[in-house]
Amino acid sequence: MDQPAPTRLLLVDDEAALREPLAEYLSRQGFSVVQADSAAQARAILKTEQPELVLLDIMMPGEDGLSLCRHLAEAHALPTIFLTARGEATDRIVGLEIGADDYVVKPFEPRELVARIRSVLRRSAKGAAPIAEDELFEFEGWRLDPLKRRLTDAEGAMVSISSAEFRLLLAFLEHPRQVLDRDRLLDMVQGREAHLFDRAVDNQVSRLRRKIEVDNRNPVLIQTVWGGGYMLAADVRRVRPG
Repeated sequence: MDQPAPTRLLLVDDEAALREPLAEYLSRQGFSVVQADSAAQARAILKTEQPELVLLDIMMPGEDGLSLCRHLAEAHALPTIFLTARGEATDRIVGLEIGADDYVVKPFEPRELVARIRSVLRRSAKGAAPIAEDELFEFEGWRLDPLKRRLTDAEGAMVSISSAEFRLLLAFLEHPRQVLDRDRLLDMVQGREAHLFDRAVDNQVSRLRRKIEVDNRNPVLIQTVWGGGYMLAADVRRVRPG
């Protein structure tokens, strides 16, 4: 019986002393690893190869990881994990807002990184449920293309969302005007490994609100139901493009 192809990772870090041993370790864990020492090299690789997940350093000469992460979210919809220095708390928050799925802080235990990689991959696979071909969701001027994982506003401008934010929004769009409690959202969006990291539903909802609400401090679309959870207070249409 043919063995399944190993999961392909793109590791982007300008420090060879960290990148090369980490790539070797990940290879021993069963991953296929492509290395890039800059955002420019990563962009070149992405023209010919399609990894399943990107490991991305924030601080690099030239184009930094935040800029590349925005490109990954908008053009490739690739799950991304940031490799960050301890003092880059603000950058970590910005990274999560523009599309990253998780992060690890240097120096990190490689086994922890492997656990996070597998967790993000599981969540991504879980979010890839079959969707009717070309079916789009429209709500309050917004449009979500589930196949391309592309969110656009009323003017047609694309708004980048992370894989986790996409799965959360899709859950709301598939259950409009229904109260979804936190446990149900965890099951629908990312599974029970959520408690291992800082990816609680409340944080994800807060990040999603910053993307789609006029005033995220006074949300209208994603409403909090005290003692119950959250509800998308909007009518949703499923349409075909055209």
